[in-house]
Amino acid sequence: MTHEATVHSGPYDGGNYEHHWTGGYLEAHLISDVGKRRRANEDMCAAAIPGPGSESLGVLFVVADGMGGARGGAYASRLAVETICDCFYNTFNSNANGSTPERLRAALGAANTRILVAGKEHPGLKGMGTTASAAAVVNDQAYIAQVGDSRVYAAWSNGALQQITEDHSYVADRVRQGVMDEEEARTHAMRNLITRALGARDRVEVDLFAVQLAEGDALLLCSDGLSNMVEDGEIEAALARESSPERAARTLVRRALERGAPDNVTAVVLQVTAAPPEASEPAKNAVEVLPEKRTLFGKLKRILSS
Repeated sequence: MTHEATVHSGPYDGGNYEHHWTGGYLEAHLISDVGKRRRANEDMCAAAIPGPGSESLGVLFVVADGMGGARGGAYASRLAVETICDCFYNTFNSNANGSTPERLRAALGAANTRILVAGKEHPGLKGMGTTASAAAVVNDQAYIAQVGDSRVYAAWSNGALQQITEDHSYVADRVRQGVMDEEEARTHAMRNLITRALGARDRVEVDLFAVQLAEGDALLLCSDGLSNMVEDGEIEAALARESSPERAARTLVRRALERGAPDNVTAVVLQVTAAPPEASEPAKNAVEVLPEKRTLFGKLKRILSS
């Protein structure tokens, strides 16, 4: 069975991209900026909106950060986003009839294969790859798929900010092992060395998460061009409940640009603007992430960063 979806994505010209979308209980704003030092934008972002008869599959958001040079990186991220959006909504493979997390896993796996094949067919694209962070919102559940070091954050209505995904990178592994602290990781010479990417190997391991959303909650999908330049306290302040997705996304990208933005900068902010319907699908085949409480330390960081 084929499902229709309208995909808003970009950039396609190596420059900047911005798009706003409003749904029944969701509102989203997408921005991708080339930054201050790169000649071309190798990031890609998308919002895929299901058509009539496909609404039960949810709304899909994707951020991809390509690598492999200006030509290869941009092509890899574009191919990843297009494949993920197409595969998620279309049941041409056996895995696509499963749960939402399994649909995401199958979609990222298909993107991995397409990038590998393209690299073999075109010598100039050999070695290209991309990160991918995807969030499918189905009623009050957000299912998140992750490969690489782009990130997904949740900003809960209680004011707490929580990083949902884990970076697949050399420095993140060292931090988890306790041999490097987060401050050192942020400036380490090998901070851009990722350990997992679409297009790197024949098979890709996809992290899958599930979070329950309520009115006032927000999600941020971003490339490392943003997260490397903007502190968590500043992200928390920008995603505060009184801020719109448009203001939040523009504020975050502007902060990165003000600090020199040596990399491309991409932010997709989506906010739950009304009480969402309850999900009929249980959060299975994914790691359930419970909201963190807002701490006094977190509140102080927000005040100092605003």
